[in-house]
Amino acid sequence: MSDQTTNPATEIFLSYRNLLFTVAYEMLGSAADAEDVLQETWLRWVKADLDQVLDRRAYLIRITTRQALNRLRSMKSRKEAYVGPWLPEPLLTAPDVAEDVELAESVSMALMLVLETLSPTERAVFVLREAFAVGYDEIAAAVGKSPAAVRQIAYRARRHVEARRPREAVSADQTRAALESFRRALEAGDLQGLLDVLAPEVVLVSDGGGVKQAAPRPIAGAGKVARFIVGGPGKAGVALTGEPTVVNGSPALILRVDGEVDGVVAIGVGDGRITGLYYVRNPHKLTRIASETPLTLQ
Repeated sequence: MSDQTTNPATEIFLSYRNLLFTVAYEMLGSAADAEDVLQETWLRWVKADLDQVLDRRAYLIRITTRQALNRLRSMKSRKEAYVGPWLPEPLLTAPDVAEDVELAESVSMALMLVLETLSPTERAVFVLREAFAVGYDEIAAAVGKSPAAVRQIAYRARRHVEARRPREAVSADQTRAALESFRRALEAGDLQGLLDVLAPEVVLVSDGGGVKQAAPRPIAGAGKVARFIVGGPGKAGVALTGEPTVVNGSPALILRVDGEVDGVVAIGVGDGRITGLYYVRNPHKLTRIASETPLTLQ
């Protein structure tokens, strides 16, 4: 692709590449699969007659959505066979993404996990409508439904997500403050310190993918979560450190055990305390934390 940058089709595609990647990633929760979707989109785009394409952004989003839907359906069996809980692939993002509230929420671990509970078509419709403000007619063309059906799907998906997403908007500063308290307690193996920053109803989800040890199912309750952390990642005799970073548009930690990357921890916050912990240890999902992935809704 890079050796054809003078080609108009290439220039147009590259100008929308970050947008298309964001669309595919929000639908799939996997950067690797999103990259494959972009390649498939590119192969179809270069065959298009540009003179007949009136809205290039809409046309490219439509192709990307169709390819992502196909892949989302094929991923179903892969996820069913996955060992333990499945979490989205964390992306290192620029600090300014955390200041873009709409973008940060749309790619947050908490919301991405809720989107996993939608059907493929519901997820596509929700993402296109809520995150990218795509019109119903255009969504209908992308998902192969009538505009009336798309409106119903959007309404149903929105109700489903609203019932499960965090009730309050939390600023990046509030998240950073809670994360810093968590980091200090974690590094010190301070059980009481963890209990102080964890909400009573906190839920920890850890993803090892059968490659790294992880809790086989979500752990609920501050006491259980704190004991799991102190007895696992924070166990005695291990030098555990948390490096503040920005993942999926929100403050997060890269955890290192004796200097080696062990995983990424993202959090959800409510009333100043941590309500959700998302701990990705599967090394196959940690390939996007060394350099920033550009994301955009435009």
